[in-house]
Amino acid sequence: MLKLLGIAIGILVVVSPASGLTTEALLDTLQHTSFNFFWNEANPSNGLIKDRSTPGSPCSIASVGFGLSAICTGVEHGWITREQARQRVLTTLQTFWNGPQGNGASGFIGYKGLYYHFLDMNTAVRTWACEVSTIDSALLFAGMLDAKQYFSQDEPTEIQIRALADSIYHRADWEFFRNGNFGILMGWKPGTQFAGFGPWYGYNEAMIMYILALGSPTHPVPQYCWQAWTSTYDWLTYYGYTYVNFPPLFGHQYSHCWIDFRGLQDPYMRTKGIDYFENSRRATLAQRAYCMANPGGFTGYAADCWGLTACDGPWGYNARGAPPAQNDDGTIAPTAAASSIPFAPAEVIPTLHHFYDVHGANLWGPYGFKDAFNLTVGWWGPDYIGIDEGPICIMIENYRTNGIWNRFMENENIRNGLIRAGFSGLVDAPEPSAPAPAAPAVLLPAAPNPFGESTEIRFELAAAGPVLLTVTDVAGREVARLADGTLPAGPHARSLRGGRLASGVYYVNLRTAGHTVRQPCVLLR
Repeated sequence: MLKLLGIAIGILVVVSPASGLTTEALLDTLQHTSFNFFWNEANPSNGLIKDRSTPGSPCSIASVGFGLSAICTGVEHGWITREQARQRVLTTLQTFWNGPQGNGASGFIGYKGLYYHFLDMNTAVRTWACEVSTIDSALLFAGMLDAKQYFSQDEPTEIQIRALADSIYHRADWEFFRNGNFGILMGWKPGTQFAGFGPWYGYNEAMIMYILALGSPTHPVPQYCWQAWTSTYDWLTYYGYTYVNFPPLFGHQYSHCWIDFRGLQDPYMRTKGIDYFENSRRATLAQRAYCMANPGGFTGYAADCWGLTACDGPWGYNARGAPPAQNDDGTIAPTAAASSIPFAPAEVIPTLHHFYDVHGANLWGPYGFKDAFNLTVGWWGPDYIGIDEGPICIMIENYRTNGIWNRFMENENIRNGLIRAGFSGLVDAPEPSAPAPAAPAVLLPAAPNPFGESTEIRFELAAAGPVLLTVTDVAGREVARLADGTLPAGPHARSLRGGRLASGVYYVNLRTAGHTVRQPCVLLR
């Protein structure tokens, strides 16, 4: 049976894997050990949480976001006191509120209200020459707003937590990070600014980012950004399941850690007759079916041994997924199955028992399941990663109690973001009376990309009007003009030929109705 040693704060929970562990005990232990990552792998003086368990790891701001929700969960389970939690959370929020913002290359925590992807664990400023990350900032904000909802008492520290969470979220200038595009760009760096960063278009983990940006009371993005986001969805069928496809499972889990999409439909999902929760269920079951079919012939893949997502592997970190196969090399990540437990508990729970009972001797450690393993080459990952630990703790809590979902969905900014995106089904919210204003145009990624002889550029106009479609090199010099004149509303396509162009990165630029959007493409000979 389960033996917990050293429950006191600062001492790791040690569990000896053994057959016959009850499901309730296994889930509780998984949550507790995941929580301990966020409590122990942190700097208590500033609240920053490490990206991974290795010595010298920097802070990942997304890890902090997941960690703030894990800390709230820890209070609910009695692993820490409410006072311990609110002091740690207050320290964290003070670090992000007071940290210097600016456009310099060093000495800053962020820019325009968003934050650098990685921070030094001690100085809390940019490290690794990283980018200001829009998605990682969104995951950070989600954790902060969840903490705001949780710490609701009329108590001085909790009042400060709520004020700081709002102040940090309200400061984020989402419009700046559109830079005139129809979607929010992935990042920004000092000096090169937005160069090399394309817009976030669906489907992937950025759904929560758009809800936060649409719901911002200070710097909201236009409603047509959601239409642009959904315009690139791939509605596909694999193994008998039809759904919006994204092969790695984390893309079907991250936004659901906080937003309860059950019964909610945006305009796209209304045409399909399902919601995003059902979409994630189908994605989970399709991936399990892929692993059961095991087209790659990898060792161990089975009905109770599956789970492909972004994780460590024998040859490094990679975004693995299926179907279709994406970087599948036989590496299984326990977080992939565990974080899908609300979607498919009947399939996930036996898998977690299998991981624990059969592979626990190699896979289990102080923070629960190690990040990944590969039976084909006999590799067992040594590390724990914050963005993989967080969904385990949070999604098990949502499965068991609906706790995070219930409080997060009461946040007025989140509800407003969902309404502005056109979602119906919100309790006590008006149903959408009209579709959101359409984007003037949507520019799809070049296909194929990278390309050799030629690639097709597709775009769609909401209304007839003048259009300028050009291709520029990284220095901004025009190398091709594909359209220059008035075009009718609807879909259009142009061919870009490599011709005499040198191998390298180019940008397709579409200008219409006073807006410019661009997409990168790569020519390889």
